Amino acid sequence: MSDLPGSPPFSPTVMLLTVARVWDAAYAEALKPLGLTTRKYGLLGHVRGTPGISFSELARRSRITVQSAHTAVAAFVTAGLVDDGTAHAGSASTLRVTAAGEELLARAAEVVSRLDEEFAGRHPGLTEALAAEWRGVVDERG
Repeated sequence: MSDLPGSPPFSPTVMLLTVARVWDAAYAEALKPLGLTTRKYGLLGHVRGTPGISFSELARRSRITVQSAHTAVAAFVTAGLVDDGTAHAGSASTLRVTAAGEELLARAAEVVSRLDEEFAGRHPGLTEALAAEWRGVVDERG
């Protein structure tokens, strides 16, 4: 692959990080009307994907502190998106997404699907290359 004169050599790491930032900005903008951020969408998805998840495990999976997980879940509970079956100090929590949370996740999935379709339409080769790479990662985990 040839580089432009005077430019640094091509770096897949830098390219992926740059593309990720551009996509993340578009993703964040698309989720904003739903009252979600990228992190909130991920947290809510983890709660749905693992009913009964603990705050510690939610924090680990989301790469945030347990205190941040508590703060986020408290906001979800207030908004009616998550139910904490125990919700008192000293007891293990049993977090579950409510029907309203499921509806919000479904709407967010539609937003993500539209973004994916737009991207695939503009960059079909890159889309297929990323899909192939992902399949390789999944196969390695076996």
